Amino acid sequence: MRNHLSLVAMLAAMIVSFQARAGELEAERGEPRPFSFGILTETARRAAARPYQEPEVRASRTLEDIDYDAHWQIGFRKEETVELAPGVPLQFFHLGRFFKEPVTLHEVRDGEAREILYSPDYFDIPDDNPARELPSDIGFAGFRVMRPDLETDWISFLGAAYFRTDGQSRQYGQSARGLAVDTGLSTPEEFPRFTEFWFEPATSEDETLTVYALMDSPSVTGAYRMSMNNEEGEGQVIDVDSHLFFRKPVERLGIAPLTSMYWYSETNRSTGLDWRPEVHDTDGLAIISETGEEIWRPLNNPSQIRVSTFQTDNVKGFGLAQRDRTFANYQDDGVFYDKRPSVWIEPREPFGKGAVQLVELPTDDEIYDNIVAYFLPEDLPQAGEERQFAYRMTWRDRHPLPRSGARVAATRVGQGGVPGQPRPADQIKVVIDFAGKALEGKRAADEIEPVVELSKGEPINAYVLPVVGTSRWRVIFDARVNDDNPIEARVYLKTEKDVLSETWLGQISNQMVARPR
Repeated sequence: MRNHLSLVAMLAAMIVSFQARAGELEAERGEPRPFSFGILTETARRAAARPYQEPEVRASRTLEDIDYDAHWQIGFRKEETVELAPGVPLQFFHLGRFFKEPVTLHEVRDGEAREILYSPDYFDIPDDNPARELPSDIGFAGFRVMRPDLETDWISFLGAAYFRTDGQSRQYGQSARGLAVDTGLSTPEEFPRFTEFWFEPATSEDETLTVYALMDSPSVTGAYRMSMNNEEGEGQVIDVDSHLFFRKPVERLGIAPLTSMYWYSETNRSTGLDWRPEVHDTDGLAIISETGEEIWRPLNNPSQIRVSTFQTDNVKGFGLAQRDRTFANYQDDGVFYDKRPSVWIEPREPFGKGAVQLVELPTDDEIYDNIVAYFLPEDLPQAGEERQFAYRMTWRDRHPLPRSGARVAATRVGQGGVPGQPRPADQIKVVIDFAGKALEGKRAADEIEPVVELSKGEPINAYVLPVVGTSRWRVIFDARVNDDNPIEARVYLKTEKDVLSETWLGQISNQMVARPR
């Protein structure tokens, strides 16, 4: 009994100490100021009328010394977690070599915002860490929203206008951005950044919290409202409202951009140099056009920057997906590529005329994000213009798509020709597996037809067959590739009366196959 009472007394003392310490930092807030999304939008509008100013970087040399290892030695103190609302704990990221530009954070209550003032007391900083030499008001690099047990976070904002969630399976993968400017051009890409954030407790049961953000860059300013909902076991849903104000014309504008990594998969496995069968955050781009056509574009790792444009006015939805969710196909029990989230973008208001654009950059390692997808408006903004976009982001294992039709389950390529006969040097064999309810119970007698269309030449010996022991159907054909320029291919399944599958839109090139020497 005595030991039990001692334990209770000790816990009580810890709680009192925690509350006292939290209270100290809780008091470190700025003066209250009126806040609303309308006020934030007006702030962005006024900022666009002024010349752009580069953000001030203080103590740059010291920050440069906080490299990757030194940065992750700095831990956020759990007892300093800011409880925005019950079950909504916030923690902050420290500045370092790769995150030198501070962001300003605010807490919103009852229509008023107060700045959360930086203090080194938020962090555990080792005695020999360069961060101890920084000014006591240096600022935060970003933030993350923790789960109630404070062991894991489910969304984080760190660097430029990037953010990401851990999806349905609690494994971070691809990232989203507030905006993409001049991605994949010969000129340097511009990276708009969120400079300030405001946190507001949820106002409905369908919402966990609302995050507001002010964006700034040489070309554009913006006001963002992101209503977020984290549903354990189901992933996250974020409703985004953005008001953009342009200082100057933009050559390529990416709305709702997603950024991912694709090194190799079963499609180009012969070119992979790693021991693992596949290495990628996502393996394809899905699109639903205005007409309802469902498109699947498998990703590539090209030898040079490649930009693909899919014209689709008033697109119904698009997103990068990790469709292959079988551990055996990755064999990585460290970073779990099979658990990486898929992200689906659905306009809440029509995006208008334009296209979904996919930018693929070459990579030889998994540490580089080399894939970007976004919506490109046909009418690009000029200086002084305003634009508004509203869309929903869904972060789950699989895209929330209709389940009636057949989907592409795998794409494989290899040497063309026929086994046992001389292999033509200019032919590549393409094998596409389809699966879904529309194919269940089908037999060869049902006369399923493969439709194969190529941008150059005709498909060679195209046919379809059921895959033994599965409900999949497989399309096989050869394509003649005479040079390094890729062939655009369009493939789907049909019967005499109905289309049975989504449309596979792929690129076939010599780079996909390692030729024998």
